[in-house]
Amino acid sequence: MRIGNLSGRLTVFTDAGAIDVEKAGGGRFSADPQSVYEQWDAFTAWAAEAVSAADAVPFAMEDLDAPAPRPRQVFGIGVNYQAHASEAKLETPEFPVVFTKFPTSITGPFSEVVLTGPRVDWEAELVVVIGKPARNVPAERAWDHVAGLTVGQDISDRTEQMKNQMPQWSLGKSFPGYSPMGPWLVTPDEFADPDDLDLGCTVNGAEMQRSATSRMLFPVPALIAELSAKLPLLPGDVIFTGTPSGIGAARKPPVFLKAGDELVTTIKGIGEIKQRFRSA
Repeated sequence: MRIGNLSGRLTVFTDAGAIDVEKAGGGRFSADPQSVYEQWDAFTAWAAEAVSAADAVPFAMEDLDAPAPRPRQVFGIGVNYQAHASEAKLETPEFPVVFTKFPTSITGPFSEVVLTGPRVDWEAELVVVIGKPARNVPAERAWDHVAGLTVGQDISDRTEQMKNQMPQWSLGKSFPGYSPMGPWLVTPDEFADPDDLDLGCTVNGAEMQRSATSRMLFPVPALIAELSAKLPLLPGDVIFTGTPSGIGAARKPPVFLKAGDELVTTIKGIGEIKQRFRSA
């Protein structure tokens, strides 16, 4: 099932078109895309039975917004692919490297992003949205707490990220528009193996990153187990799961995003997001 945010309204997407949930359900579920995660099991059970192609209407992809637009918590995972650790000249982590991205950085799948400096980088990532509360969840049950998966970019201002003697990553990755996601949420049952999805990105048509989520050092179940052991994961929370190799900062010479660039990020089985960049 594909669920998302069409012009600010909770929507189910089918091959026939878009189905407005509030209208199709007679008001049983709110039009607010973020609120549905609090009722995820009830919503998906209803949608599996009640969604009808007769209610579908055409839509424009450009009208899609983030499928989880206002999460209470947004987690980022650093150095989660061995090839990325190697290109960044970092040791392989023993435990997940966790940082925070602030919710005001979230934007939709097709957006214009204002560059904050000359060293802004791309990071293609699988994004997980939590569908039910998770606390001390073992890895073997972690997928039961996932609402679905979407495409994301952890856009990063490397100057801001690394400017202090003790670098902190959150602010450099949380400027407005630096956490695009979409185009919609795809439920885990749609994938033959949700732990093995091809992902990558291009800049102006040139491939920059290409890998698969099966190469994560800490796959999605391990991340949920680790995070939920430390704090509660709440419905609608978002986890950016880390990027593979191919970032601009590691290239020789380094390559960074500039005004006019188009960044396209894809995950097989989910879709693509597209960002254009302009100067401040």
